[in-house]
Amino acid sequence: MLTIRENEYVHWSGTHRPALTGQGVYPRPMQNPLPIWLGVGGTPQSFARAGALGLPLMVAIIGGEPRRFRPLIDLYRETGRRHGYAADRLTVGVHAPGYVAETTQEAADVFFPGFARAVTDVGKERGWPAMTRAAFDAQRGPQGALLIGSPDEVVEKIVRHSEALGGISRISFQMNAASLPHATLMTAIETIGTRVAPLVRDA
Repeated sequence: MLTIRENEYVHWSGTHRPALTGQGVYPRPMQNPLPIWLGVGGTPQSFARAGALGLPLMVAIIGGEPRRFRPLIDLYRETGRRHGYAADRLTVGVHAPGYVAETTQEAADVFFPGFARAVTDVGKERGWPAMTRAAFDAQRGPQGALLIGSPDEVVEKIVRHSEALGGISRISFQMNAASLPHATLMTAIETIGTRVAPLVRDA
């Protein structure tokens, strides 16, 4: 991907597609350079690799306490500094399950059924227990990963996560896991854009 970003004609070989032997790769990006964020899970190697490449980091936090990712984010930033990248290039984003409604109770009640189904189905393959309402509510708490609640509550949680992680510059909500109706998702997206994002920027 980085080679394609830098070069119109690419020579490359890998394991998942036929080799590129000087073909042009189109369309070319409008941005210069094309923004590439490196998504990571929980291995130290993945965080260090992102730092060594000087790429923005997108941390997938789907459960637990986000503050526990701080040592890994510190590793990312330290590795990036050791490789000569300025701090303003080593930016961090968080991707987490989230949903915003008018009240916290409404957000929780609407999101839980579909989300519990999805997590339970994945858990059958990975050996996780079924998602219970008590576990869901615990993850919605102040230190939990889920960004589910009223606009004010979600703003407070994002700010708290940013402080705990040493500063984040981007947040993305994973709403599709709950299989909500399109109109419901559109209302939540509008609320995030008009009521959550401005307050997070101000904070």
